[in-house]
Amino acid sequence: MDWKEILRRRLATPSTEKKSEQELKDEEMDLFTKYYSEWKGDRKNTNEFYKTIPRFYYRLPAEDEVLLQKLREESRAVFLQRKSRELLDNEELQNLWFLLDKHQTPPMIGEEAMINYENFLKVGEKAGPKCKQFFTAKVFAKLLHTDSYGRISIMQFFNYVMRKVWLHQTRIGLSLYDVAGQGYLRESDLENYILELIPTLPQLDGLEKSFYSFYVCTAVRKFFFFLDPLRTGKIKIQDILACSFLDDLLELRDEELSKESQETNWFSAPSALRVYGQYLNLDKDHNGMLSKEELSRYGTATMTNVFLDRVFQECLTYDGEMDYKTYLDFVLALENRKEPAALQYIFKLLDIENKGYLNVFSLNYFFRAIQELMKIHGQDPVSFQDVKDEIFDMVKPKDPLKISLQDLINSNQGDTVTTILIDLNGFWTYENREALVANDNENSADLDDT
Repeated sequence: MDWKEILRRRLATPSTEKKSEQELKDEEMDLFTKYYSEWKGDRKNTNEFYKTIPRFYYRLPAEDEVLLQKLREESRAVFLQRKSRELLDNEELQNLWFLLDKHQTPPMIGEEAMINYENFLKVGEKAGPKCKQFFTAKVFAKLLHTDSYGRISIMQFFNYVMRKVWLHQTRIGLSLYDVAGQGYLRESDLENYILELIPTLPQLDGLEKSFYSFYVCTAVRKFFFFLDPLRTGKIKIQDILACSFLDDLLELRDEELSKESQETNWFSAPSALRVYGQYLNLDKDHNGMLSKEELSRYGTATMTNVFLDRVFQECLTYDGEMDYKTYLDFVLALENRKEPAALQYIFKLLDIENKGYLNVFSLNYFFRAIQELMKIHGQDPVSFQDVKDEIFDMVKPKDPLKISLQDLINSNQGDTVTTILIDLNGFWTYENREALVANDNENSADLDDT
């Protein structure tokens, strides 16, 4: 008889005792287990393959398991040291360059030495086991471009190896600060990393030690503002390596870095001092915090009160005032308005109804404050209807009545749109852009004549 039929009959048989609903469920489960086992023949899996599957989950030690935590830390340190020893050192890199130069394949392209696949493999055999991972057909094909002899540039290959070694060295260096050992850095972890990095960066030699904490805060905020959009308080080490911020930071090792490069590098001493100096200048009552009135003097002092109200409504404040860390997020957003993370920050402020999109009401709400400032400054107010049409024409949203964050990002006009809505000076610049371009052209022509 079919086991399903047996189960159905058994359950249909009236019982002399009235059982509770839970007892009936338990009995049903017991019967199901029994008949299912019989149906399967109570077979046991004898496949030896399953016995060879390695353990892939290890519970992290609890806070009170001090010995296990210490053991885990020590084992990670030993593992990272072993990985570090597997990397090429300076002497091995020099030897690699010597071998590549010795096995170059003529003719040269200008002053650039080339190597074919046959010689490439010969170098791989002589370079040693540490270099084996770089001398593969895949790497050669990746660097092969349009050479008619089927060769690759020795310099490009060597730079590729150097980049790989640097990435692994940096990965190991960052992992040493990964206290949790989960592949990410918390804010305090990254602060410790940068603090210990400062003495190795010649461009920061002039910083006073009393300013170190403010410098570290300034540097760390850029990483977290752009790489932690969900504000989880941690960043993947892979994301740190993939972005250009670490390159910018380590660029400060160059003792001959130009003044222009320093001014455009967020991590340079002049840049950090500029941002912190602006904060101190805004802080008129010298209490270490910024009120809405103090922040209103930021930049050209032409941001609307409506926008500033939203900043203090949405951002973290203490008794209605903004600290330096929150101020840094504000500065990063306004100085990088083309970046998705910055647009996300500003979009959240513009989305007053918290609907996930901007509609005509939202645009009018913010532009009305621009119109009021224009009247105060003796300018003729511009029609909102015209501005609204221009904004929708620029963004071209999927929904003709709503502008989403993704619409702003996709349009590549997000910086212009947000500037129009929050800053009178920015709106005036946009409104008079044609006249400003014409003046620039005239000035250029005058300079050429002289």
